[in-house]
Amino acid sequence: MRTFVLDASVALTWLLGDGSDPIAERVLDRLKDRSALVPAIWELEVANGLVVAERTKRSTLARSTRFLELLAALPIETDAAARGAALLPIARKANVSVYDAGYLELAMRTGAPLATIDRRLKAAAETLGVASL
Repeated sequence: MRTFVLDASVALTWLLGDGSDPIAERVLDRLKDRSALVPAIWELEVANGLVVAERTKRSTLARSTRFLELLAALPIETDAAARGAALLPIARKANVSVYDAGYLELAMRTGAPLATIDRRLKAAAETLGVASL
């Protein structure tokens, strides 16, 4: 099964978007026959996105809980190999946060393309020669 690196921005769009984001929809469709890799920070970013959505009334506790159940059923594998010291040079070179560097490092290390709707992260991937979906 071929893999790709999944950014939290895509996953949160599945819950919070209106279903009209073509990139997010294509990525979800790809999970039918592919698996996704995520850095360890991914779960925290998704959880933070959910609590912010609840606070701003874009989601409810029930919807967030159900969404987490649905995510758990998808072929998403967490990779914990990256360490902060390895991410610093990537963050500096691409001018992104260390958190975003985690996605870039994972894509670079595995050769898997990056799935993101974050424009800044996509631009950083291009700068580093990381393929995007």
